[in-house]
Amino acid sequence: MGKSDVNLAALIGSRICHDLISPIGAINNGLELLGMAGGDTGPEMDLIQESVGNASARIRFFRIAFGAAGEQMMGRAEVVSILRDLMEGARLTVAWGPMDAQPRAEVRMAFLALLCVEAAMPYGGRIEISVDGGNWTLHGRADKLNIDQPLWNILATKDAPSDLRPAQVQFALLPLVAADASRRVTTEIAVEDIRLKF
Repeated sequence: MGKSDVNLAALIGSRICHDLISPIGAINNGLELLGMAGGDTGPEMDLIQESVGNASARIRFFRIAFGAAGEQMMGRAEVVSILRDLMEGARLTVAWGPMDAQPRAEVRMAFLALLCVEAAMPYGGRIEISVDGGNWTLHGRADKLNIDQPLWNILATKDAPSDLRPAQVQFALLPLVAADASRRVTTEIAVEDIRLKF
């Protein structure tokens, strides 16, 4: 996949997320109005509100991870808000280390890397994201990791198999986006620790 293909895929991702966030936001506003009007707030309404919140959090995250990056900066508060909403109720916790605003293109790579590390931690754990001198590290710790080695090989070889599933697309996309930024993705995998750097 060439750089133009990556850019086209990013524009498609941005378009889809942009078009979905408005109706989901409208549903959420409608639910709030129902609540203010004294409407039914039973378990059915709670389930709808939880599902809408989850969908909104995922779209905000995917818009950064799979959308066009642009040149703008992203502040710590915005990134932490996205990650907090995304991980609400999950067995996985994510700690965003950078205190300063970061380029959206680098946050995009960090989010793609997060999806990779998350895939190795299906039973939960903790992921710490840090940057030092422009070098990013994602450190995941869990009692049990589940490493699908062929997927992790893609990060080094950039050769994605033809049978790659949609849930694994981050493994194919991250090394291409990193290469466009003159970065190389490296990994260190131990029994209970995994580090992904770029």
